[in-house]
Amino acid sequence: MLLLFCKFIKKDYNNSMNDRIKEKLKTLTTKPGVYVMRDKDGIVIYVGKAKNLKNRVSQYFRNSPKPSKVQAMVDNVDIFDYFITMSEMDALALESNLIKKYQPFYNILLKDGKQFPYIKVNLKDSFPKFEIVRKVKKDGAKYFGPYFAGIDAREILKTINIAFKIRTCNNKITDTSIAKRECLNYSLGLCNAPCTKKISREDYLKEINRAINFLNGNDEEIEEILTNKMILASSNENFENAIILRDRLKMIKKLKERIVANLPKDVTKDVFAYWTDGLSGVITNIVVRGGKILGVISYPCIDAELEEGETLFNFISQYYQNLLVPNEIILSHEINSPELLSEYLGKKINFISNPHGINKTLLDMALENAKEFLEKHIEKEKLKYNNTLGAVKALKEKLNLKEMPLRMECYDISNISGTNKVCSMVVFKNGEPSKKDYRKFKIKTIKGSNDFASLEEAMRRRLKRYKEQNGESFSEKPNLLVIDGGKGQLSSCFEILCEFGLQHDIQMISLAKRIEEVFVPNNPQSILLKPASAELKLLQRIRDEAHRFAITYHRYIRTKKQTKSILDDIPGVGPKKRDALLSAFGTSEDIANASIEMLETLPQINHNLAVVIHEYFKKNPINYAPEE
Repeated sequence: MLLLFCKFIKKDYNNSMNDRIKEKLKTLTTKPGVYVMRDKDGIVIYVGKAKNLKNRVSQYFRNSPKPSKVQAMVDNVDIFDYFITMSEMDALALESNLIKKYQPFYNILLKDGKQFPYIKVNLKDSFPKFEIVRKVKKDGAKYFGPYFAGIDAREILKTINIAFKIRTCNNKITDTSIAKRECLNYSLGLCNAPCTKKISREDYLKEINRAINFLNGNDEEIEEILTNKMILASSNENFENAIILRDRLKMIKKLKERIVANLPKDVTKDVFAYWTDGLSGVITNIVVRGGKILGVISYPCIDAELEEGETLFNFISQYYQNLLVPNEIILSHEINSPELLSEYLGKKINFISNPHGINKTLLDMALENAKEFLEKHIEKEKLKYNNTLGAVKALKEKLNLKEMPLRMECYDISNISGTNKVCSMVVFKNGEPSKKDYRKFKIKTIKGSNDFASLEEAMRRRLKRYKEQNGESFSEKPNLLVIDGGKGQLSSCFEILCEFGLQHDIQMISLAKRIEEVFVPNNPQSILLKPASAELKLLQRIRDEAHRFAITYHRYIRTKKQTKSILDDIPGVGPKKRDALLSAFGTSEDIANASIEMLETLPQINHNLAVVIHEYFKKNPINYAPEE
């Protein structure tokens, strides 16, 4: 994807930097800081840090051979800015903040989405329990994990609770508190019931420590406990429980298969291997906990650093956000300033970049995984490019558009017999849905079922917001407007475009469903794109997405109206008071017939509100349907 995208956006610099860059290079200082590369549109495409700003930034613009990924970035730099910091640590922190802010294309970007699960136990509690969390905090608790790649933290937790009868409830249990009775888990033999003091704190903590011993890599004791329980359950003909225990033993066996030979059971370390073909790259991480490989995961990455070690440095500085940092990290390339990275991560770490023995075996495994992943990833990204940016480029050529339709918008109307009319606005950027930019319109001025007029109203409102630069999504100029329909719909919408004087700035087409004809303004002849071509599929995707979004919104409006109560229109009556009134009186009619004295008997309704409700129904009497 990177190679193809770079070809797509690359511009001609005649192998020389512009005069503004030359002048800016002269002003650079030798102090530490952060530099920001921008393209011709002012968009930030790369953010980097430097111990010496002058030396680092100048390297990018020297007339010397560079890695392809670096050259691809430099070819798109129009100007750069820089910020001087007091220290390298300040530069690293500022770089991290700017990367999060600008999301540059040529930086490593690890999403802050769903994190890997950990198992946590806080030994400061009187009667601790184990729980699954996704963020590691400096709260003095013990964390085990992360668990991924086929190892389910929930299954491990269930196994611990079965084997050692650890509590799972959220009750706060102290040395002096005592519950009225035990919960069901005690009756099922899954809990020692510390809540009713069936077990002392000392004995309970012994069970906790046995469970911690298992999480640290010692499987023998828990395997023996589960085996004995399974045999007992089977001999008592409790086959359902025996099957559950058998499955737990299978999970333990699966864990044992991941043991790394020649590694002590208490060893914790991470391995990072970086592999690149010059343009695309991948970093593979092997997680070793308790002497076992808990998982292997690969991350495709784009990073315009001049050295592989710096790419690893940048990756690791982002990777351990909300994750547990091990004492030892094995690397495929040597990093500069390992002490700085240790300080940034808040822990003394032993970085090993020239490993031997078992560490070298683990690194070789990571490198092999990285190579294989990169080969498959490039093929996958090529396919993705063909269906997105490649399709955008083909669409420009086939429809003879003036500019690349990098932002496409499509509109569709949905209603039933002219009621609850809505219009959807769906946005595709670079050939992919940009759901944060989707917008929806309630049609306000059109009566009856008139899709032409409804579409005109929505288009007029959208273009008005663009002209006024009003609204985050509306203020951005679309490169192409796609109308769901034929020549008629296109003509009526194009007139709106002309009203705002935007016919030369914004392109517009329509897509008719019958034989998937494409119409362009001022041309009576349709254009037929090649069936099953990527560009036609792109138009079909955005058209179908607009249709789906419109129907979803229409259903929401219709359902909301069907469930709306007349009480919602009364000032001071919110959902809780409405529910209280309906619960007490039954129907809106009964509430309308109630006196002020009856209304104020409800705890939620004071005298003033009772008067408001009573007066509202006097002014707005309910029209009763005649009896049949």
